[in-house]
Amino acid sequence: MSCGKNTKRTLAAAMVAVCASAGVGCSNMSTTQQRTLSGGAMGAAGGAIIGAIAGNAGLGAAAGAGAGLIGGYAYDQYEKSKQRSYQQGYAAGYQKGAQ
Repeated sequence: MSCGKNTKRTLAAAMVAVCASAGVGCSNMSTTQQRTLSGGAMGAAGGAIIGAIAGNAGLGAAAGAGAGLIGGYAYDQYEKSKQRSYQQGYAAGYQKGAQ
């Protein structure tokens, strides 16, 4: 069964609309939420590709999404830790210079 031109155009338009709305939807999220969601999306995409090669894209996407969510959250915590360390060092240097 082949898709007609109208079906392909409708599908392409729907994909463009989803991608455009996805970028706008993250504007009022915290960095933790953005990084976790991005990790989940990237993990799902990678998992779906690997799963399709192995024979089960759905299972691959689910496993990839879970791993991506955890990875995105861990990356966020790492970045926040770096920022806290920087702020502590900056404050200590500022105090030392003020004496």
